[in-house]
Amino acid sequence: MRTPIILALMAAVAAPSIVQAQSLGEARQSQREVREERRDLRDAQRYGDRRDVREARKDLRDAQREARQDWRDYRRSNRDAFRRPAYVGPRGYAYRPVNPGYRFAPAYYGSRYVIADPWRYRLPAATGYNRWIRYGNDVVLVNSRTGRVIQVHNGFFW
Repeated sequence: MRTPIILALMAAVAAPSIVQAQSLGEARQSQREVREERRDLRDAQRYGDRRDVREARKDLRDAQREARQDWRDYRRSNRDAFRRPAYVGPRGYAYRPVNPGYRFAPAYYGSRYVIADPWRYRLPAATGYNRWIRYGNDVVLVNSRTGRVIQVHNGFFW
């Protein structure tokens, strides 16, 4: 009698991690497909005609759409990972929506606002002087040398 109960408990504990692993595998496969479609588009632009380029662009858009959907599914199923404490900005500044090209004051990309583990949120790794920062409920990719915004994800956190 003890063995079935223990097995049931083990299965209940392992099931959520298996589901998450499948989601991670799907996301990785989608990103792989996007990379392959980008490579096919480059090849079509170099060696193909207009029809080939048009088809390659369509395939790339479809692969990107699928990757975004996988990410949204992951975000929906892991809501707690995207819940953070209330945002408190630097003293004297107020939140306003930003676009790529906007220049932040250095106070905004200090260590308090930097997202040190972007892979936790399925964000691409920030390279060189670029840093992912939290700005309100948004996530912004900023060049820390110039303060310029490179990319914005609005409404990222709940």
